[in-house]
Amino acid sequence: MSKRFTIILAAGKGTRMKSKLYKVLHQVCGRSMVDHVLTQVEKTHMDRVVTVVGYGAEQVEETLGDRTEYVLQKQQLGTGHAVLQTEPLLKDEAGTTLVVSGDTPLFKAETFENLFKYHEAKKAVATVLTSKAPDPTGYGRIVRNDLGIVEKIVEQKDATPAEQEIDEINTGVYVFDNQALFKALHETNNENAQGEYYLTDVIQILKEQGEIVAAYRMTDFNESMGVNDRVALSKATRVMQRRINEAHMRNGVTLINPDDTYIDVDVKIGNDTIIEPGVLLKGRTTIGSDCLIGAHSELHDTVLHDGVTVTSSFLESSEMQAGSDIGPMSHLRPDSMIGPKVHLGNFVEVKKSTIDEGTKVGHLTYVGNAHLGKRINVGCGVVFVNYDGANKHETTVGDDAFIGSNSNLVAPLKVADHSFIAAGSTITNQVNQYDMAIARARQTNKPGYFKKLPYQPEED
Repeated sequence: MSKRFTIILAAGKGTRMKSKLYKVLHQVCGRSMVDHVLTQVEKTHMDRVVTVVGYGAEQVEETLGDRTEYVLQKQQLGTGHAVLQTEPLLKDEAGTTLVVSGDTPLFKAETFENLFKYHEAKKAVATVLTSKAPDPTGYGRIVRNDLGIVEKIVEQKDATPAEQEIDEINTGVYVFDNQALFKALHETNNENAQGEYYLTDVIQILKEQGEIVAAYRMTDFNESMGVNDRVALSKATRVMQRRINEAHMRNGVTLINPDDTYIDVDVKIGNDTIIEPGVLLKGRTTIGSDCLIGAHSELHDTVLHDGVTVTSSFLESSEMQAGSDIGPMSHLRPDSMIGPKVHLGNFVEVKKSTIDEGTKVGHLTYVGNAHLGKRINVGCGVVFVNYDGANKHETTVGDDAFIGSNSNLVAPLKVADHSFIAAGSTITNQVNQYDMAIARARQTNKPGYFKKLPYQPEED
């Protein structure tokens, strides 16, 4: 097999996005569009990948890193001009070159592989990837002769009324004999409605030279969807969501309502897990088997082990071990480690803390910068006071301790195992093993005081 190369076109500004963010960096299901393209290209085992950048070049390079080489297109003078910028890197290479746009996030590696195989089988110098479009408006049209052989590709603005009726469109993806590509690029001109150098003109030049030009028609038009504005971005996202959700269901995950479940492309989910409607799973979240993610929960970059239950809660950059549960209406903030069989009830917030096996934090509690041991009971309304206005401090609570309701634990603080904190206490000093700590004012009752009040309720 000959060498394979890819040129990713990612230099356009994308003014129709009306955004400060460079177009190809807009995300579809947790990954930038150009990253989606590069990821699929990588699966086809390329010898070299070169990305053409322009506006926002530094941001694109930061996003893709060293997975690709880069060239800069200083002036946006068309797709042909963009490809020509890669000539210093690729012109002497022998092999086959794939050209694809960075704003087409839905292409699959299988489609690229099929395109290469078709190109090789036809012994073509150039092969264009085409599709039948329900509405071809805006796309270049594939013009064939009576024998079905590709004659040319006509852009929308240059097409005659008859050519505009053609529904077979150019997806903007091609494979070329690499050296023939660069030779033909030097013969293109910008005598067209846009005043640009079209890559499609290479097809016509090769045809006139008697070279074999083929067209491979793919079956799924949705793959070819280019994104030029926010409406197209939302459509591409819906297609990707359906693709992701279907893959998880086929792998043994139950999605109660797939159309109302949003899962990013890098999320991993074990079998026999149930996902209820309105759930968002973002970033690199990993969920084990036999979990239940309740309605309207949101997880970002979070790891759940097997058998975890999340009920209508928000979790970010944290981990919950096997058999633990949280919610409803609770919040795991970053760097929280929840041990096995831990119970976090309603309206509990945990931040940068570790909670060990079997501990229960029932409700209305804040745990910040703390390490809680095993089998602790934390009562209602407890606050781990971790901030003095300038610095964060840590609290440690040992195994089998009891923290009474409405207590404040003021860090830095150590509470030993098998200790007891009475309800309503504000604890500022160390509590030793087997001690009970009480820190509250003694109750005083004033007999008959109610009758001295200026307002007396009427008796029934």
